[in-house]
Amino acid sequence: MPMFVRAFAVHLLTATGAGLALMAIIAAGRADWASMFLWLIAAFVVDGIDGPLARKVDIKRNAPQWDGVLLDLIIDYLTYVFIPAYALVEAALIGEGWSLAAGLLICVTGVVYFADTRMKTSDNSFSGFPGCWNMVVLVLFAIDFGGWAAMFMIIGISLAQFFPWKFIHPVRTERWRALSLPVMLIWGVFATWLAWVGFDGPAFAQAGLAITSLYLLFAGIAQQLIPQRTS
Repeated sequence: MPMFVRAFAVHLLTATGAGLALMAIIAAGRADWASMFLWLIAAFVVDGIDGPLARKVDIKRNAPQWDGVLLDLIIDYLTYVFIPAYALVEAALIGEGWSLAAGLLICVTGVVYFADTRMKTSDNSFSGFPGCWNMVVLVLFAIDFGGWAAMFMIIGISLAQFFPWKFIHPVRTERWRALSLPVMLIWGVFATWLAWVGFDGPAFAQAGLAITSLYLLFAGIAQQLIPQRTS
């Protein structure tokens, strides 16, 4: 198969995320939050595999007519930021007025972060929280923290987008990847399970989601605090 065809096929794979975003927002419009998150998880999976495939086919060389980074950012803003913020507001997850305030905060700070050219670090991690509001809002649907705690959490994570704290990319950050990648997969299992049962799953599934979320949230900061051994 010609390399152009392979590279273009990867662009098309990335573009399917837009279709998945549409399905998610249709579900959200029906207040079917479980289905919405299942569509967002599917988009999350696509986003996780298209990058390695793009590098494998050298997409910048073999299909340079389309900007894969720009395509990815457009879809990621929809699936990572905008749709989760919409769900947070429409579900009045932390109260009517506060949910709207939180949704606006997520949308505005998220789009500023996505436009930041300094978001990637030298070890392929992220500088500042990488706008993964789909994960945060899913956790808020699955675990009742209470309105005030949820609001303070959203404010804190919004601010974390603009501080030079490191957040790992479970696939691309090499340090601790042998642990980070399985943790990410386990998070996905718990997230899918809880969404599938309408966020009415057992307590140990909620605990598993919380523990894996905490690791993914703080592993990068821990790496900054713990010097890496040099041989």
